[in-house]
Amino acid sequence: MFKVTRDLLKYDGRFRIAFIFLLAVVLMVFLSFVSPFDPNKTFVVPMDQPPSFEYIFGTNSRGQDIFWWLTFAVRNSFVLGVITALISRVIAILVGLAAGYRGGWLDKVLMSVNDSFVVLPLLPILILLGFLLRDIMNLYLLGVILGFFGWPYDARLIRSQVLSLKERLFTHTAVHSGSNSFWITINEHLPFVLPIVFATTINNLLWSIGMEVTLSVLGLSDLTNPSIGTALFWANQHGALVAGVWWWIAAPTLVAILLFLGLYLLITSINEYIDPRTRLRLMGG
Repeated sequence: MFKVTRDLLKYDGRFRIAFIFLLAVVLMVFLSFVSPFDPNKTFVVPMDQPPSFEYIFGTNSRGQDIFWWLTFAVRNSFVLGVITALISRVIAILVGLAAGYRGGWLDKVLMSVNDSFVVLPLLPILILLGFLLRDIMNLYLLGVILGFFGWPYDARLIRSQVLSLKERLFTHTAVHSGSNSFWITINEHLPFVLPIVFATTINNLLWSIGMEVTLSVLGLSDLTNPSIGTALFWANQHGALVAGVWWWIAAPTLVAILLFLGLYLLITSINEYIDPRTRLRLMGG
């Protein structure tokens, strides 16, 4: 891992930019643990103060320091993304490995279910669930729900890789040596699909945080806990732009851009590094 990071920092400008952006975001996450303010308390600082040395991102109409509030928002959004990614990765790996290696009727059944999830109108479904579960909805529950919808594309990608792997010589050798299907998929095939899993995990983080922002702006997420989406919701509710408190919207937007752009550049640089041909070209080979 250290060698990969060193090579990417040395040869890939996109990775260097992503590293700087994500380092700033991670620093905000750690600062949330030493915040001098409780994010759930209001009117603890002067209202509607513009950005300054004392208030880096200014203050809002609820009497909160926007910078310190956003440290909690970034942490919660990141936790939501991790929950979604973990659940969806487990499902994608199980479905992709089983469908790709076993084939036959199991492959047909799993891919039928997979394709059904692909064509579902996801946003209307999430809006409906947001209405139905609004009394119990929180970031953890939303992460679980998104996790159960975020796996089908990646499961099909893993399946296609396994379809190739099961025709390789090492797979036939393992079969003829008496190894069972479970051992072969876990010990022989899983290591080859882990780079795909890692790359799609970052993509899934982006997707889940983006969906949370969408639902929060519509008022269908957990609005009591800080997140990037709820920051925009409350700014809109208080008419921040109309009132001239532009920094209330600008600050979470800036943080979201850093996070999304950092993750996007990270995934593109890693995808090229994983491919041996592009890696050689990148490193001047």
